[in-house]
Amino acid sequence: MTTRRHFIQTLGSGAALAALAPLAARAQAIDQVKIYYGFPPGSAGDSVARRVGEKLAGSAYTRNPAVVENRPGAGGRIALEVLKAAPSDGSVLALSPFSCTSIYPHVYGKLSYDAQKDFVPVSIGAVMHHGFAVGPLVPASVKTLRDFLAWAKANPKDASYGSPAAGSTPHFIGALLGLLNGVDMKHIPYRGSVPGVTDVVGGQIASMSTPSGDFLANHKAGKLRLLATSGRQRSPFSPEVSTFAEQGFPELTTEEWFGFYAPARTPAAVVSAANAAINAAVNDRAVIDSLAVVGLIAHASTPEEMAKSQEAELRRWGPLVKRVGFTADS
Repeated sequence: MTTRRHFIQTLGSGAALAALAPLAARAQAIDQVKIYYGFPPGSAGDSVARRVGEKLAGSAYTRNPAVVENRPGAGGRIALEVLKAAPSDGSVLALSPFSCTSIYPHVYGKLSYDAQKDFVPVSIGAVMHHGFAVGPLVPASVKTLRDFLAWAKANPKDASYGSPAAGSTPHFIGALLGLLNGVDMKHIPYRGSVPGVTDVVGGQIASMSTPSGDFLANHKAGKLRLLATSGRQRSPFSPEVSTFAEQGFPELTTEEWFGFYAPARTPAAVVSAANAAINAAVNDRAVIDSLAVVGLIAHASTPEEMAKSQEAELRRWGPLVKRVGFTADS
């Protein structure tokens, strides 16, 4: 009887401990997480930070929705500089396009951070296709990239294109488009996509290279013409628009991702908890649908997959940046 009673008591204790395990895990969760994003509110990437951040609440990673803080300027570098100096306890993350970690090392001789040493990849959050669009400054007869290049060559004073930042992926897409076709186009860098798209629609500049999602509303309203997108296949959000590759420019095929980073030396267990929470958020139907509105494809990953992709893009863009000849000092 004693043995049997002891056995039952042990089972009861075990069941109680098992029931308390989730509560114990939640007790270890961070009370408040902050996500830095290096571009202005209203851009496509900002939606990733906010939609995913909202869904992190109540996870084993954090109790509350994450607070998103925009730190625009310097082509997204400011947010990563802040992350580098942040505590490595998981309370601070940054969301960044891969251009800031895989292209900028080829652009800035004295980059204030080393992405491979100062940050830990946590998870990819979304993938975007870039687009190239023209506004009312360009005649309505221009409907393809070939048409635009012919017009730009004939109108060199008006042959300009904007991008969300100097040294960004859209900057190099536009630069390569001109370089590979012998057309000199003036580059106009903006602090994010929104002001550049506004200037295209208003006829202040001829064209813009930026995430295609930032064009969608104006493209559908007929206020600008989206001439091409950069994916391996057509964007599911603008399937009527052909890709760069379809129009004879395969070198410009790229699918850029937004990824979440933590400071170096963040404990592996914390990174794992953050990855699980971000993956759950990214796979949530409400998040998938809300990102689709701004032309983003929700996409989760492991930290290892994100690190591998970052390294592959670092190798790919080195020769392309060198070909363009742009550096921060040029």
